[in-house]
Amino acid sequence: MHFIKFLRSETNLLSLKLIIRGGEHLQKAGKITTIVLDKTGTITKGEPEVTDIVAFGDFTEDEILKIAGIAEKNSEHPLGQAIVNKAKEKFKILEDPEKFEAIPGYGICIMINEKEFYIGNRRLMDKQNIDVTSIEDKVTELESQGKTAMILASRDSVYGIIAVADTVKSDSAKAIKELHAMGIEVYMITGDNKRTAEAIAKQVGIKNVLAEVLPEHKAEEVMKLQKMGKVVAMVGDGINDAPALATADVGIAIGTGTDVAIETSDITLISGNLMGIVTAIKLSKATMRNIYQNLFWAFVYNTIGIPFAAMGLLTPAIAGGAMAFSSVSVVSNALRLRRFRE
Repeated sequence: MHFIKFLRSETNLLSLKLIIRGGEHLQKAGKITTIVLDKTGTITKGEPEVTDIVAFGDFTEDEILKIAGIAEKNSEHPLGQAIVNKAKEKFKILEDPEKFEAIPGYGICIMINEKEFYIGNRRLMDKQNIDVTSIEDKVTELESQGKTAMILASRDSVYGIIAVADTVKSDSAKAIKELHAMGIEVYMITGDNKRTAEAIAKQVGIKNVLAEVLPEHKAEEVMKLQKMGKVVAMVGDGINDAPALATADVGIAIGTGTDVAIETSDITLISGNLMGIVTAIKLSKATMRNIYQNLFWAFVYNTIGIPFAAMGLLTPAIAGGAMAFSSVSVVSNALRLRRFRE
């Protein structure tokens, strides 16, 4: 009979814009104590735009934009795509670089006209021993506004900064507030620097921020929380979120994200609306509550019926009727899940 409850829950999922891959994941969702949300494409829309171009030295703003556009031409990252889109508005055609090297979690190295350029975060500049102290104040100013500042430099010079900002989804703050009300801890995880991450987290009411986390280290952060005894759900939309989704007790993918993330997850939010997380947890608890109710009444039926049967006070006809009534009541109670709403 427990299968009936899960079946009723799962047949109601499409109307709730959820895909849950099996009853065990539906059951586990109600036990979640901690949720880790990826920033880009999960909390934010994943549709960033270039907001600032700051030139230093010999290069103009347009030259900085063109070099950055060439560097990010083949990037699949939303921030890179924002730069490419802006560059194409201005230059229409972007040539291929003579050399291209992606450095995950840091940035990109390219060569144009036999000159090497780096575009990325401060960690990339530190990694390449490029001094950026002269632009530190401007980078800090942009980051404090919740923007991601990417630095364009060569081995011997810093040429400029391109700032990109993403918009927070309209439902993010509401969903996070409801999760807090349910007693669930919420973390935000991102590769952004701490200042930018905290500015975004503040907008949606998140206090726990895991910043400057390289893509390959997201799963490790999930495991750290699990070792603290927490039941962890990871929510993400990108290829680099897949290991963390697989590591978490419950992996939740954004339906508008990559196929890899969706295939790895246990639950998919079809619309990408974070309120779907709240819905999935509430549905899990409603389903388990329904099961416990039916177990209770089954126990009551048997507690009353067995002694009467042992004393010969129940005829086969009455016993069969009682069993049928028990089954009908269980199924009827399970059918109430059809009326579950967000």
